[in-house]
Amino acid sequence: MATIVLGVQWGDEGKGKLCDILSSEVQICARATGGRNCGHTVVAGGVSYDFHMLPSGLLHPSTISIIGPGVVLHVPTFFSELASIEAKGVVNAQQRLKVSTRCALNLDLHATVDRLREGQLGGKNIGTTGKGIGPAYTTKAERSTVLLGELLDDEDFGDRIRAMERDYKLRYGGDLDGYDVEAEIRELENFREKLRPFSIDDVLFLEQAQSKGQKILVEGAQSALLDNTYGTWPYVTSTSTTLGGVLAGLTLDHRKIERVVGVLKAYSTRVGSGPFPTEDSGAAGRALQDLGREVGVTTGRARRCGWLDLAAARYSGGVNHYDALNLTKLDVLDAFAEIRVGVAYKHPDTGAPVNGFPASAKLLSRVEVVYKTMKGWNTKTTGTRRFEDLPREAQDYVTFIEEFLGVRIKWIGCGPGREDVITR
Repeated sequence: MATIVLGVQWGDEGKGKLCDILSSEVQICARATGGRNCGHTVVAGGVSYDFHMLPSGLLHPSTISIIGPGVVLHVPTFFSELASIEAKGVVNAQQRLKVSTRCALNLDLHATVDRLREGQLGGKNIGTTGKGIGPAYTTKAERSTVLLGELLDDEDFGDRIRAMERDYKLRYGGDLDGYDVEAEIRELENFREKLRPFSIDDVLFLEQAQSKGQKILVEGAQSALLDNTYGTWPYVTSTSTTLGGVLAGLTLDHRKIERVVGVLKAYSTRVGSGPFPTEDSGAAGRALQDLGREVGVTTGRARRCGWLDLAAARYSGGVNHYDALNLTKLDVLDAFAEIRVGVAYKHPDTGAPVNGFPASAKLLSRVEVVYKTMKGWNTKTTGTRRFEDLPREAQDYVTFIEEFLGVRIKWIGCGPGREDVITR
């Protein structure tokens, strides 16, 4: 049976902690999409681990972790991140980490082009991480990139990279900001034999695992509102971050999906450009940023902060059909006397209710948000282990979200550690 964990809003909602907790109950933890731009932090045993490309299931010594074919693989990051978690005491990680030979490569060439493109867009840039994820998926769609299987078994893989470089030079006037194609090809050649022990046919591997009834946890990349189709386009990532993306990125038997879990922060954050209806640029937003330590794990950029947007969360539920929710960072709201929650949108010109979630980023950036104001609790919640022991106002906040979205909140995060989670 499979559990799929997905982000509800825009950015890092805290999926890493829930995936870390659930990984102790499964045999396999898998990543379906994304790349080295998907950062989250897990605090376990007083040690902080930053994951970008590797599944967080590696923290558990009996869990096998898989990078599926929907992920674009940056080989140097793969090895540097692996070395980092091993240095912090994670045991047998190399023996428990597998990578699909169908993964497309995310090259330094892609990152170079990503930064050049963002620079050309100027004030209208997307606000990408600069890791080359968009160009990597573009060249995959164009059928011009290199797969891991080709790196392992095709001696002429470098010709394809050279062809990509020539094409990019034509697009960008011959200047690729000092990029050295031959150096990257040599580096990949040096990694080839180191990669071979990790490489698997993911279809066969998952077919065998599912036939044995093994429990599988799928760790979604980013969140629903950054999905290439259903997100706040064009300020989105270059792949699918939804349930549909998981089924495209891994060969799961849909009849064996036990539950889809959405991870929802108790307020809203976003990294990079794009519409953010409930963003608060005043004192409340700065307080959320400070108390929540809202800095992107991958980019190091401060996250934009605002009040929880339940209109957007309801839309996300219509895309992903969550069976349960994990509400994270409730403790960040401990210091607020009043808490605002976005519950609906009005059209900026007519004042009429906006039904659904606008596809137009321009309209979404202009909508008037209808807020419900709730009383804060002004009491420390970190360390609370039972829902009934939360302050009454905090219980009311959780219950209001549940009733509005029609989805049970099964886990509530009240602090940074893996133990700071209430399970209901």
